[in-house]
Amino acid sequence: MSSSESDVKVSLSPVNPQGLVELREQDKWLPIANIARIMKNALPEHAKLSKEAKECVQECVSEFVAFITSEASEKCVMEKRKTVNGEDILSALNTLGFENYAEVLKIYLAKYRIHQLSNNESTNYSPSSCDDTTNDYTYDLLDS
Repeated sequence: MSSSESDVKVSLSPVNPQGLVELREQDKWLPIANIARIMKNALPEHAKLSKEAKECVQECVSEFVAFITSEASEKCVMEKRKTVNGEDILSALNTLGFENYAEVLKIYLAKYRIHQLSNNESTNYSPSSCDDTTNDYTYDLLDS
């Protein structure tokens, strides 16, 4: 390797002095286009959104998701699990006082799983087992 090649160092994720990866500002928040689309769907047809309003909601929603996910992750760590699932999110919402959201999301999660099952059945996948304690399904490819 030439000296000019060894002098070039590219770091996609800068590391701080404590050895922790630092996120770029745009990587901390959910995509603003998605936030804006959701906001526009809740407004009358000709209503407009300021950039400041979109950015404010973007930060709030991103912080809320991180807050809930952090609580769910702590539960997983205590239970010595590595994967956060839907029930962990629902539990976190209840623990943090967002019971109203948890009830709606519980219904959504049930409908989502039914939809996923019907999609998997139509693509030659079938549930091979279900852990009734977590409602986690595993799938085996059917022999064609």
